[in-house]
Amino acid sequence: MALSDTIESIRRRNTEAEIGGGQEKIDKRHERGVLTARERIDLLFDPGSFVELDKFRVHRCTEFGMDKQRVAGDALVSGFGTVDGRTVFAFAQDFTVLGGSLSHTVAEKICKVMGMAMKAGAPCVGLNDSGGARIQEGVEALGGYSDIFCMNTLASGVIPQISGILGPCAGGAVYSPALTDFIFMVDSTSYMFITGPEVIKSVTREEVTQEDLGGAMTHNSKTGVAHFISPDDGACIANIRRLLSYLPSNNVDEPPVIDNGDPADRLTPELNDIVPEDPNKPYDIRTIINSAVDRDSFMEVQEHWARNAVVGFARIAGRSVGIVANQPNVVAGCLDIDCSDKIARFVRFCDCFNLPVITFEDVPGFLPGTHQEWGGIIRHGAKIVYAYAEATVPKITVITRKAYGGAYCVMGAKHCRADLNLAYPSAEIAVMGAAGAVNILYRKELKAAEDPEKHREELVDDYRKHFASPFQAAELGFVDEVIMPADTRVRIAQGLAMLANKQDTNPPKKHGNMPL
Repeated sequence: MALSDTIESIRRRNTEAEIGGGQEKIDKRHERGVLTARERIDLLFDPGSFVELDKFRVHRCTEFGMDKQRVAGDALVSGFGTVDGRTVFAFAQDFTVLGGSLSHTVAEKICKVMGMAMKAGAPCVGLNDSGGARIQEGVEALGGYSDIFCMNTLASGVIPQISGILGPCAGGAVYSPALTDFIFMVDSTSYMFITGPEVIKSVTREEVTQEDLGGAMTHNSKTGVAHFISPDDGACIANIRRLLSYLPSNNVDEPPVIDNGDPADRLTPELNDIVPEDPNKPYDIRTIINSAVDRDSFMEVQEHWARNAVVGFARIAGRSVGIVANQPNVVAGCLDIDCSDKIARFVRFCDCFNLPVITFEDVPGFLPGTHQEWGGIIRHGAKIVYAYAEATVPKITVITRKAYGGAYCVMGAKHCRADLNLAYPSAEIAVMGAAGAVNILYRKELKAAEDPEKHREELVDDYRKHFASPFQAAELGFVDEVIMPADTRVRIAQGLAMLANKQDTNPPKKHGNMPL
C-alpha cells in the first residue's frame, strides 16, 4: 500500500471513530442542549492536550445482529491529557453509540484507563451517560461492571476519582460512581437510580417521575449521593476542573499551592462581632470560613444536603485545605445522622490525600428524637470520632461558641489527636448548656428559692462564667490558645506553617473496622 493510501486510511478510520453513532444522533443531542462525549472531553482537558487510547477497539458480540453494529471505539472515548498542566485520565460514555451501553469491550477500556491512572499516579474522571448494560452481551456485560467496581475499590485512596453524571445512570451502573470520591450531576438532564419509575410502579404501585426519583436535586438535597449540581454540561465540567485544582494527583503527592496574593497575616476584624452575645441566636458559619480562607477560594461540597454541617475545600496562604464546620443557622448546628456521614466521609477523604483539616466548631450536641435514635445516630455519630481520630494530616480546630457534651468530643477535639485547638472568648465548653446544667445541679435549691426564675438566671450566669468559659479548657491544655476572632486567619496560617512537616502514624493493621 502506498504511503498516501496509508495516510488516507488512517484519516478515514479516525473520522469514522470521531463521528460515533453518526451526525444525526449528534444533532439530536445538540437539540436537547447536551454535549457529545468528545465535546465533553474537549472541555475537560487543556486545549490540544488530550491523547486518546483504544480509539479503534470494537465489541466482540455477534448475537442479535450485533456483528453488523460495530463502531470504532465502541461506546466510549478514553485517554489522558492535562488539566491546568497536570496529568489527568478520563473516559466519557458515548450515548450516540448503542445508547452508551456497556459492553465488555467498553468495560475493558475503562479498566485500562483506571489502571494506567493508578500507575501514573494521576486522577481519573468518568463522564457517565449510558443506557446501562448491553443486553445483547448478557452476563459478559455484567462481568464488565464487576471489573470496574473492583478497580474503583482498589483505586480508592490512591488517586482521586471523580464522576460526572451527564445523562442516565441506572441499575448496576450507579455503583461505579458511588464508589468514587465525588459525584457531579446536571440539573434536569442527569439521573441515577437502581430501579426506574416503571419497575417501581409495577412492584409497589408508587408513581414517581425520573426527576423526583433520581434527578440531580434529589441526590444533592435528599439522598446525599451526589456532591455538586450544575445547570448544564459546560458548568459541570468547569466545576470538575475547579475541584481538581485543590487536589493532589495521588496519595503521596502534596496538594497544589496556588497563591492569589491574599497575605497570610491578613487580620479579620470583621469577625470580632460575628458571634451573637445571645447563645441561642444563629449566625452563618460561612461568614467565618470566607473571612479566614484566601479570598474567593471556598468551594463547598454537598451544599444542599445535611445543611447543619458545612464542608468544602479552600486555600490558606495558597495551600489547599479541607474545611469542616457546624452551621448554627440550621437546627442550631446539632449533629444528626446525615451530617455525621457527611463530615466523616469528607474528613477521611482529606486524610487520604494529605489535605489539612480545619474545623470551625459551634455545636450544642446531637439532635434529639426517636427518629434519630432509631435511625442509629449512635453508630453514625461514631463515624465522626473514628474519622478524626484516624486522620494523621494536620488538624486545627477553632471553637467559635458552643462545644457541648459528646459533640465536643467528636468535632476535632484535642483528645482525638487534633494538633492545634483554638477558641474564641465566646466559646462555651461544657458537658451541656448552662441552663440545662443548672436545672440538674440545683434542682432542690431552685424549688426552695423565693424567686426561682431570678435565682436560676444568677446560677446560669455563674455556671457559664466558671464552667462554660474557654479558659477552664485552656488551663487543662485542651485548648492551646484563646484568640480574638480578628486573629483567626493569622493563627490558622501560622499553625499550618508549623505543621507543614507533620509526621504521625497509626498502629500497624490491615485496616480498621469503621462503624458503618
